[in-house]
Amino acid sequence: MADIDKYLRKSALPHIWCPGCGNGIVLAAMLRAIDKLQLDQRKTVIVSGIGCSSRASGYLNFNTVHTAHGRALPFATGIKMANPELNVIVITGDGDSTAIGGNHFIHSARRNIDITTIIFNNNIYGMTGGQYSPLTPQNSKATTAPYGVGERPFDIGNLAIAAGATYVARGTAFHSTQLTDLIVNAIQNKGFSVVDAITQCPISYGRKNKMGPAAQMLKWQRDHAVTVKAVAKMTPEALSDKFIIGELHRSVAPEYAAEYDKLIERLRVKGGEA
Repeated sequence: MADIDKYLRKSALPHIWCPGCGNGIVLAAMLRAIDKLQLDQRKTVIVSGIGCSSRASGYLNFNTVHTAHGRALPFATGIKMANPELNVIVITGDGDSTAIGGNHFIHSARRNIDITTIIFNNNIYGMTGGQYSPLTPQNSKATTAPYGVGERPFDIGNLAIAAGATYVARGTAFHSTQLTDLIVNAIQNKGFSVVDAITQCPISYGRKNKMGPAAQMLKWQRDHAVTVKAVAKMTPEALSDKFIIGELHRSVAPEYAAEYDKLIERLRVKGGEA
């Protein structure tokens, strides 16, 4: 069992998360991944935006930056460009990353900058009032959709792949051991990596949609998640109410910070000539 206490700022605890929230499970999976890779805490930067999950940066004993709503990725990009040797990890929520931060998300993936982004996907704006997000399932209820959400949600995995991310995976709070392994792979990937971490919000989402307490929501994750291998043997009908977990995509492409360094070198050699 990994000793994750050393990665916590105990003076900042207790945390603000509601009873039954899955954010702590996802956070622990990330810390176990960091411990497994033995990342240098002094060379690891955790960047977050605004929201339930984004408050986690304040609890972590790394170089941390708690930024503006939806702007974690631009801050992280600046940090990585200034010092490419740093391990840069972004923790963000479903609204923070795909609504106000959606444009930053797709362009970070397009650039393929070496940043690991972990999306704490609880299907809702939890901390700010229970509004629906771009990842809230269609027909689900929220404070801003009391009769059900009429819009289709993003499939964050497909969005990340289409935008150019070179590592994309999905895990759940229930499958926490697998989630740790996926985050390890994401950090090791030299490019833009996305881990869609499905987690439960029993207060703002579960209560509104009559999903029961946290334990029941975790069982829902268990019963509705299917592995990449299992999908190949299932019919579209059988998959209609399921979601895929595991490694969704892996590819190789030039990494942005490295390519930028090459551009600077060309300019230096040519003395600024085109």
